[in-house]
Amino acid sequence: MSNQFSRRSVLGKIGATLAGLIAAPAAKAAKTVVQKEFVTSGAPKGYDPTQHKWRMAIDANRCIGCGLCAEACKTENHVPAGPYFRTWIERYVIAKPKPDSGEARGEVFVDCPDGGMHGFPEPPVPKEEIQHSFFVPKLCNLCEHSPCVQVCPVGATFDAPDGAVLIDPHYCIGCGFCIQACPYGCRFLSPITKTAEKCTLCYPRITRGLKPACVEVCPTQARIFGDLKHPVPDDPLQQFYQNNLVQALKPHLGTEPRVFYAGIDKEVR
Repeated sequence: MSNQFSRRSVLGKIGATLAGLIAAPAAKAAKTVVQKEFVTSGAPKGYDPTQHKWRMAIDANRCIGCGLCAEACKTENHVPAGPYFRTWIERYVIAKPKPDSGEARGEVFVDCPDGGMHGFPEPPVPKEEIQHSFFVPKLCNLCEHSPCVQVCPVGATFDAPDGAVLIDPHYCIGCGFCIQACPYGCRFLSPITKTAEKCTLCYPRITRGLKPACVEVCPTQARIFGDLKHPVPDDPLQQFYQNNLVQALKPHLGTEPRVFYAGIDKEVR
């Protein structure tokens, strides 16, 4: 048996050793992220985020602007009083074009009094001058390429394997970078905790088999929620995708939102 080592075998052993050294920290980091999620997200012990793929959809044709969803969200998630919302409702009123203007539509009015939580006042234009009006619930868009995750300097905002975008309040330093980076205006700095907050799909609820609070209280089923990995018979989410022309908000930004809408106008941003 020869004691000679070829140059190729030596380099192979060195390469294998280096690969192991490089892979170990990466594996450790990945494990740490998942463990952190279990500890800080409110998910129950034993919940496996890799076994789920949560999605939210909005059917604007069904939304009546009652505000029950925004109110339920405030209560469920202890959102501070005042102009702070994890979900809210906007009203779009599109006026008829002026005679001989040559335009297909008139001025567009958008309002959101108190997040739509207590309903809406009379439209800003007479009813006979309205071409079209509708309500649009807004929330975190659960982006595939989340700008908020990319800019967070401490990793407090992270993508969970189940599709949720979460914030670790123990790591958040309240710098506000994520709030500025979000192109949908879905985040705010809590005046109480001084940390960033946003919609988390009511993570402590959905990881226990419950629906998000906003979905639970919606009287018209305008909000559709489900698990793509575990569809139910006559799954509402699958039916929504199949029966509607769906679209995401601001698709040109490349964030690839995972919240899809039906029944919205091009004016919605």
